[in-house]
Amino acid sequence: MRCPYCQHKSSKVVDTSHDSHGNIRRRRECLSCGQRFSSYERPILATPLIVKQDGAREDFDREKLKRGIGISCVKRPVSAADIERLIGQVETELQKMGKSEVSSRAIGDKVIEGLKELDQIAYMRYAIVYLGLDDLHALRAEIDRLLV
Repeated sequence: MRCPYCQHKSSKVVDTSHDSHGNIRRRRECLSCGQRFSSYERPILATPLIVKQDGAREDFDREKLKRGIGISCVKRPVSAADIERLIGQVETELQKMGKSEVSSRAIGDKVIEGLKELDQIAYMRYAIVYLGLDDLHALRAEIDRLLV
């Protein structure tokens, strides 16, 4: 593991912890500059191919999902840990499905479901793009569904 501060190749593990999803967090100390940093390890399980609406297939991209969710959460009281937790939940659910291919719609449904619980404004931002809410009447109808 390279030090993010000085790029030295060696570090020692100071502390290790596990979370409920099987991820491992290691606190490290660089052997060259002495700076401390964290690294995260997670098991790599097979995720299904994503089938887009146009029929194209692509690998599941955790970073792409993170960017999309992050954009909807800009300037909202949603922590990075909450976003990571949501992404982890979506990825875990995809893996548990046991399918080799999954519709992009299934991912969007899981994200929008999670955002609804996390932050309603972030949910609306995501819904505008995901559900194609292209006029004020459609937006108002979605807000009314939220308020019920």
